[in-house]
Amino acid sequence: MKVTLINTADAGGGAPAASMRLLKALVQNGVDVTMAVQQKLTAEQRVTATTGKRAAKAHFLLERLPFIAFEERDKTVRFAFSPANSGSNIAHHPAIQEADILHLHWTNSGYLSIKNLQQLLQLGKPVVWTLHDMWAFTGGCHYSNGCDHFMNQCGNCWMLRRPGQNDLSHKVWQRKFDGLKDAQNLHVVSCSKWLGNVSRSSGLLGTKPTVAIPNPIDIDIFSPKDKAIVRKRWGIDTDARIILFGAANINDRRKGITYLVEALHLLKQQIREASVQMVIFGKNKHFDTSILPFKVKELSIISAEADLAELYSAADVFVSPSLEDNLPNMIMESLACGTPVAAFNAGGIPDLIDHQQNGYLAEYKSAADLATGIKHLLFSEDKAGLSTSARKKVLDNFTNDIVAKQYINLYNSIL
Repeated sequence: MKVTLINTADAGGGAPAASMRLLKALVQNGVDVTMAVQQKLTAEQRVTATTGKRAAKAHFLLERLPFIAFEERDKTVRFAFSPANSGSNIAHHPAIQEADILHLHWTNSGYLSIKNLQQLLQLGKPVVWTLHDMWAFTGGCHYSNGCDHFMNQCGNCWMLRRPGQNDLSHKVWQRKFDGLKDAQNLHVVSCSKWLGNVSRSSGLLGTKPTVAIPNPIDIDIFSPKDKAIVRKRWGIDTDARIILFGAANINDRRKGITYLVEALHLLKQQIREASVQMVIFGKNKHFDTSILPFKVKELSIISAEADLAELYSAADVFVSPSLEDNLPNMIMESLACGTPVAAFNAGGIPDLIDHQQNGYLAEYKSAADLATGIKHLLFSEDKAGLSTSARKKVLDNFTNDIVAKQYINLYNSIL
């Protein structure tokens, strides 16, 4: 059995990280697997680039520029909507031709257009599509922000400059429908139970066989480290209680930074004199950390997994105020390092957090309850128990062996 994973990149975001982790998990379990990407960014030998740099840049611009010029409502949705009108035909690439199973992941940013996806489906090979967000069954948005138009045919999209019944979202939805309607060889995987349920309610993928299989994680890399040692290494206060927050893009609306700011100010009012320090990492162009009520150590983008594991281990609590998310890598990583997580009860997050056992599930969009959760985890009398439960959650559900075997069973069943 030869499997080819297909993802836009092999580094640089949540889907690339999840795809690369699956690649390694499958290799460890004896699967002959390759990953096809638009441009190769790592030294992994099993990753192959299918598109030249010039072509990749051209397709990215051909997708982005028309959207920005004619359809974008404002900058906040610039990369939250993908029309997938331009991409590369990779159907004849050796990595595709030699595969017994094609395994799609995240293919946007000019890698595969809707037509290119149809070309892969028309090869007649079994196709597994792991959903890392909602894009596969919407008219273009990656997360709908509460909109349910995808249940029918999309249209009147709030992200567009001129929403209407036959707007861009409806046209994209129709192109997807035309490309998927005869795809009898398509099998859908959702990383979370929530996204699987949403996909089943959609007009595009509702009839496709769908199962929930989580992302895997390397429990050797992401494991508890000596808190005092890693704090000293990173210049973090060894005597303070540490709140950690990170995101690929801190300013992304979905990541809920405004709710975190409010929650921290509420927390400050409640604890007054307690010594607390914030550690923040990720891309940050606009957020002013000086508005936070605690001392802040700000780090830039952290890409090395070993460094991430040390930061999680240095913290007393990781906070994820995300408003829409599938199965956040960062929450899983924190739990694997034995650090409990405070987050909103939203999306696929309840698949990871067991309330008051390995973290705290706050009422959706309630900054007050999020503050309660952070305080509960910071000052718990059973920190050792929370840490043990956090690690155990990962060991029982998300290891390379557990997840790889679920995928291998799926592959065998559809072959």
